[in-house]
Amino acid sequence: MKHYLKDKNFKAGLIITGLMVLVILIGLFWTPYDPNAMSGSEKLQGPSAAHWFGTDNFGRDIFSRVVQGAGATFLIAAATVAIGLVVGLIIGGLTGYYGGLLDEILMRIADSILAFPSILLALVMIAILGKGKYNIILALGLLFIPSFARIVRTEVAKQKNTDYVRNAKLMGAGDMRILFIHIMPNIIPVLLSSVAIGFNNAVLSEASMSYLGMGVQPPDPSLGRMLSEAQGYLFQAPWYAIFTGVAIILLILGFGLLSEGMGGE
Repeated sequence: MKHYLKDKNFKAGLIITGLMVLVILIGLFWTPYDPNAMSGSEKLQGPSAAHWFGTDNFGRDIFSRVVQGAGATFLIAAATVAIGLVVGLIIGGLTGYYGGLLDEILMRIADSILAFPSILLALVMIAILGKGKYNIILALGLLFIPSFARIVRTEVAKQKNTDYVRNAKLMGAGDMRILFIHIMPNIIPVLLSSVAIGFNNAVLSEASMSYLGMGVQPPDPSLGRMLSEAQGYLFQAPWYAIFTGVAIILLILGFGLLSEGMGGE
């Protein structure tokens, strides 16, 4: 971690991500207003001391909804990456270590999935599973497995013929111990950068799906859906789209800088 902190991109990404996470955590327990509370007398009001980010077309406080929506997007992205990473670690680890027919079959399946646009596949899966945040987590999580599996497979294949692995075998260590105790810790730096990139992709995918109405369903706030709703009020209430869009940008920018900082080492 110390050598990462020497990188300006990493430090900037850490600050941005840390602030966003802090706001999201506070939003889990407190927001200035109920994010779903409507007020007919306060529709489309501009930013003020009462409503920091203004109000939307239903008189709801945009700041409260942005905080809650950012939290929903963050949790969905984190859960998506977690599914892809855990399953990808297992599949990529086993195929990279043992190789053979299983490796060929699973990697060809992974290549086939990666050959199609992820959003298109996600739309097909959501059409089958149904709308909602849990289904979008499952759909995106499954689509993230091949990319993580391929990264892990490549790194494990590089490590399995190194001296420290040969020494572990000579000392009687079993395959699973060698794979998960000896090899996996040595590929963590590569995985950290991949996780940051994966989180960015998950945020964009979730926002895109919610923008199309396939993700988080109303009345619960979602950054993508809010951006879609704000599109109809770009000239009448530009603050609606601006603050929502900035929240999405900051989530992506923070992890993007973290990834660039880690990748530069």
